[in-house]
Amino acid sequence: MDSTILIHKATREQSADIARLIMMAMTDDCCLYFCGDGYGLEDFRRMMVTLVQREDSQYSYRNTSVAMDGNKIVGVAVSYDGGQLHELRRVFIEAAKNFIGVDHSCMNDETQAGELYLDSLAVLPEYRSRGIAKKLLIATKKRAERMGLPVGLLVDNGNPVGEILYTSVGFRYVNDSLWGGHPMKHLVWETPALDENH
Repeated sequence: MDSTILIHKATREQSADIARLIMMAMTDDCCLYFCGDGYGLEDFRRMMVTLVQREDSQYSYRNTSVAMDGNKIVGVAVSYDGGQLHELRRVFIEAAKNFIGVDHSCMNDETQAGELYLDSLAVLPEYRSRGIAKKLLIATKKRAERMGLPVGLLVDNGNPVGEILYTSVGFRYVNDSLWGGHPMKHLVWETPALDENH
């Protein structure tokens, strides 16, 4: 792993860079799938920046770890307690009406109570294959361990490289899912049981 890359908690000032990386994780196709007629990626980007800046959104900077090369954000991992999905998603639903012209209040759940849901993981293309995604995954697992939860995520069936990365660190297949118009696999990474004496 690249020892020059450090993982930190994100700050609100980093919102624009974080939003760009979240959209990279989602893919342009997926972002456009969520947009209403006449809306595009720039509308989606403006919405995401707003959501990252907030404290009560699933995409909040408060739910984000950033991989830093000096002062440059080169990767992100966004995760939150799956039990808070509906509360956190309310903000997304309102923002989607305003920014991308769609009511997503009937959207399928991508997570549930009982897991720290890894919503987005992305590394800039020029920084890939340097162990940065693995560092972000380990930071997410440490957060899950403090919460006493396993880490859960959805990986696109068309992303075998991502699936190999996740299984290489300990994720296992649980079931199939559908999200953002794509068939997905639900994977879970169990964390050690908390020792009640500590």
